[in-house]
Order: sequence, then structure tokens, then C-alpha cells
Amino acid sequence: MDAYYRDMAHLSLEERRDVNWDHPEAFDTELLVQQLERLASGHAIDKPLYDFVTHSRRQECLRITPADVIVIDGILLFVDARVRQLCDVKVYVDTDADIRLIRRIRRDMNKRGRPLDEILEQYRSTVRPMHLEFVEPSKRYADVIVPRGGENQIAIEMIVAKIQRRIATSPL
Repeated sequence: MDAYYRDMAHLSLEERRDVNWDHPEAFDTELLVQQLERLASGHAIDKPLYDFVTHSRRQECLRITPADVIVIDGILLFVDARVRQLCDVKVYVDTDADIRLIRRIRRDMNKRGRPLDEILEQYRSTVRPMHLEFVEPSKRYADVIVPRGGENQIAIEMIVAKIQRRIATSPL
């Protein structure tokens, strides 16, 4: 879902830093829905690419061809009913807040070159409040809730088995 952030290139870099990127309105959900529908109907798409350093969409896109199984991820996927309806299986990966914060700090410092103070301020001002308002409540729409995130090997094996069954029973 990260690829579908709205393009805010019309704003200055400083203004883009102040956008609440953790609110559902930060996403171009219309484009996401259109492209998921195209994939589901057997058509390729040109998925946008997003640059987290500049907070803007890149010029190039990534060609995605349709497949028997399409996996999409994003913490705000289940907020929009249209996206939920396009998902055959909805998985919510439940991870403790401290683990989420540690991962965010590592990612934003290492991959996005952001200073710790900026990361912590963003977490306090938008990330945590948006998680409580939108992300956490959206787990009620999940078919499967995976506790302990990626450490839950049994849940991961169950999800992989479901995908393998889907591929095995898919008409050619």
C-alpha cells in the first residue's frame, strides 16, 4: 500500500514533512482499488513507486502482471470497504507497540536517513494516534489475526498453506 501515497510533489519538502502520512487520506485509495480490480480481472498494471526520502512519487512505475494470488500489504488496507471487498483473505499482523516503534526507528534511520528526534516526534504526533484511531480498530475486519507478528511460525505456515491450496485449485 505504501506505493499508493498521494503524490505531494506540489508541496515543498518542508511542507511534505508535515503531512500526516499515517492518515487514510494520505493514500490514493481510488488508484489502489482500480489497480486491484484490474489485476483481479487479469490485466497488468503500472504500480506507482514512492520515494520516502523526498516524500513524493517517482517518475517510473513497476509493471505488475496478474497472478493466481495477489498479496498486498499495508497497515491501513482494511480501513476502506472497497479494498476489503477485493480481498479473499484478510490477515492482520498484530505486533506489540514497542516492537513497531523499534522497527520504525531502525527503518527510518537506516533507509530514509531521518534523525531520531524527527522519528520520535512523528511517532508521538501522528503514528501512534492514527494507529489507535484507524489501524487497531480495523483488525475487526480480518479473517485471521496473527499475534506476535512475523515470529508466529504456525500462523505463517497456515497462511502459506492457504495460498498453496489456492494455487493448486486455480483453473488454468
